[in-house]
Amino acid sequence: MDFIMMLTRSDRTVEDAEELADAIIALGVRHIGFKDVGVPFDTMQRVVAKIRAANAVSYLEVVSTSPQTVLGSLAAGKKLGVDRILGGTDLVAAKSVLHDLSNYYPFPGRPVGHPTKLGGSPELVADHCREARRHGCGGVDLLAYRATEADPLALVRAARTALAGGKLIVAGSVNTAAQIRDLAKAGADAFTVGSAVLDGSFAPTKGSLGGQVRDILAAASGN
Repeated sequence: MDFIMMLTRSDRTVEDAEELADAIIALGVRHIGFKDVGVPFDTMQRVVAKIRAANAVSYLEVVSTSPQTVLGSLAAGKKLGVDRILGGTDLVAAKSVLHDLSNYYPFPGRPVGHPTKLGGSPELVADHCREARRHGCGGVDLLAYRATEADPLALVRAARTALAGGKLIVAGSVNTAAQIRDLAKAGADAFTVGSAVLDGSFAPTKGSLGGQVRDILAAASGN
């Protein structure tokens, strides 16, 4: 599975995202994302430039909640030229901004609030995954471990079955090697981690950024 390192804490991009991007690129991370809140647009531009220069893949995750701010965030992602845009739920609105949805990964289920929680059953998640693929989305961004009404892995399995070849990214509250192994078995293609790296909780016996990142990379590779 791909490990997507998010330059975020508590669903906001950290103020020193540029410095953090340099550090994790040096550690070999090649999938790097950030949220649409927390730093100004020009900081996002510089972060994307660093990711691109490293031949890594850039991700913008939309956590805005109102329809108007979501549209603005999608437009910002398009202007930034990120490789993949994650989040949001309105596929028609997304198409009006992005036109081609092949690099767009909406939230299935019912995401609410900020930090975001996820409502909805496995059946609803599966329905939303099928709809995303019908609209040409590359896959979905599933907030499995933020679920409030269903077992997280049941949501992952439902999404995997319904995506018909689309990519399944699991985002939010992934903070243990056991979760990563479970996600791999359930069929996830990628997962995001942000806060658990920056607060040292993924590998609590290790004190460095490198120690956290290397343990996550090892778990993602099945070790």
